[in-house]
Amino acid sequence: MEKLKKRWGITSNFQLIVICVVFAITGSASVWVAKPFLQWIGLDALKGHEAWWGGWVYWTLRLLLIFPFYQILLVAFGWLFGQFRFFWAFEKKMLKRLGLGFLFS
Repeated sequence: MEKLKKRWGITSNFQLIVICVVFAITGSASVWVAKPFLQWIGLDALKGHEAWWGGWVYWTLRLLLIFPFYQILLVAFGWLFGQFRFFWAFEKKMLKRLGLGFLFS
């Protein structure tokens, strides 16, 4: 744990626990939010589509939607738990590594 605290630049075990809880909640919430969003835009019908590609399209779109939802929810839950500064820096670093650093220039 000390290695992780040093790498992330945090000082207390409590802060580490809060950060881990935020990561857990965000992962679950982003998966949960993607399903009703697909229903809202009318693409849930692809899930049971008779054609062979219906399920593939549905699940591909759902997985692609999870990524932006995760990014937004990570910062939002980080803010709710009082760790906005950590998660905002984490978010910028992750997006830069994915080649989306131009969003912050």
